Amino acid sequence: MQHFHKPTVEQLAVLDAVAAGGNLKVKACAGAGKTSTLQLVAGQQRDQRGSYLAFNREIAEHARRRFPSNVMARTFHSVAYEAVASALTSRAKLPTEPPHELAARYGLGCVEVPAITGRIVQVTPFDLGRMVADGLGRFCRSPQSQPEQFHIPVDEKIDERAADWLRASLLPFVRRLWNESTDPRGRSAIAPDVYLKVWAQQDPRIDADFILFDEAQDSDGVMLSVLDRQRHAQIIYVGDPYQQIYEWRGAINAMAQIDAPECALTESFRFGPTFAALASRILGLLGERTPVRGQETIGSIISLDPELAPPVDAILCRKNVTAIWQLAMGVEAGHKPAIRMSPAEIVAFADGADQLLAGNRAFRPAAFSLFETWSDAQSFARSPFGGDLLPIVRIVDELGTGYLRSLAQRVTPEADADYVISTVHRAKGLEWRRVRITNDFRFQMVDGRVSLEDDELRLLYVAVTRAQHILDLSELGFDLMRLFNA
Repeated sequence: MQHFHKPTVEQLAVLDAVAAGGNLKVKACAGAGKTSTLQLVAGQQRDQRGSYLAFNREIAEHARRRFPSNVMARTFHSVAYEAVASALTSRAKLPTEPPHELAARYGLGCVEVPAITGRIVQVTPFDLGRMVADGLGRFCRSPQSQPEQFHIPVDEKIDERAADWLRASLLPFVRRLWNESTDPRGRSAIAPDVYLKVWAQQDPRIDADFILFDEAQDSDGVMLSVLDRQRHAQIIYVGDPYQQIYEWRGAINAMAQIDAPECALTESFRFGPTFAALASRILGLLGERTPVRGQETIGSIISLDPELAPPVDAILCRKNVTAIWQLAMGVEAGHKPAIRMSPAEIVAFADGADQLLAGNRAFRPAAFSLFETWSDAQSFARSPFGGDLLPIVRIVDELGTGYLRSLAQRVTPEADADYVISTVHRAKGLEWRRVRITNDFRFQMVDGRVSLEDDELRLLYVAVTRAQHILDLSELGFDLMRLFNA
């Protein structure tokens, strides 16, 4: 992204709003210089104590190097870690209890429920234990005072009424796990989200005159509830509501819940007008009426012809299985691709397929957890519901699980790679000069018209805004045209 020194008109409006006092919400489009804007805010308030809050250590470390000395950059979890009793936080370093052991300790056995396909499937003790643990995690990231049924995630392949029954049945066990996790005499492992929740329930006070909250669109309900109680400090929330892509972990539409006057940063310094126009069309389908603006001095080209596919620096996929398929194609073509995925994640698909091929249930990866045999996985992958799984099924059927294991060892480090393969989720916050996007998005026909659900549109927006100069949409072009003309 281009770095600049003279504030834009939009940035000056943010500085004026901050100077006027009170909380502020800054809606920043992709590549719009939000970090630079927060630096300007911090520089304007050098006589006050500031706190910059981020979600992960890497972002906080980056901010620590860029912000003036009056601003302390930390993660939310590090603030909680320092404030909560060490007897609790030390348990975050213990080995996590495996889901099947948790289920055994709670006396949870196999249950049979209908799937959306109408077939009866077994939900194993491993699955039930994982649902209890994940339910606790979602509760800890929420503003609620105790676990509720809606905190418990159930696989989307399970029938809706059966899913409701499972949630009701498992709720007492989620509450039991919460009580065990917070027991002062407890000795079991906890996740960091537990001590964050405990800290949040202590009505904490963040020692700062102003708080800069970055990537606010991804914030959890528990974080917003803590910030809402910091009435002594001015809070500047900065984020892009259309880059909120973590529904699968229980994330909320945080920017919509923040009650504060709003400024906007609509000028992207990452790409030119062509990409800005495409991003604006996608946002228009989400109801956004303010267009994204690009830089006239940056050349941005969209490629739609598969016969003229340009070389790229990154290939972005919606699903892990598509990323593995792209890795296989790259390796076989003699390329040296990197992939933003660990070898263990690739091997897990081979291990899971081997279990199913042997007629055993596969506990990992989650994509295989509800199948009893490999033929079940094959049938699901070729059904209208299971297209996401098809690439990995094809690799196993055509090349075997041994090929997957060897593939995991043939990944090139990013620094030496011809290009990197990534899911859109793992590409968030990154940018490349030349990007290709695969077509594994869930386009669907509704009343004879092509459409995408809102969460898919947000993923697509994040994907197309990772590119600076060349965007290869040759796989997506036909569906995009039908989407925009619907």
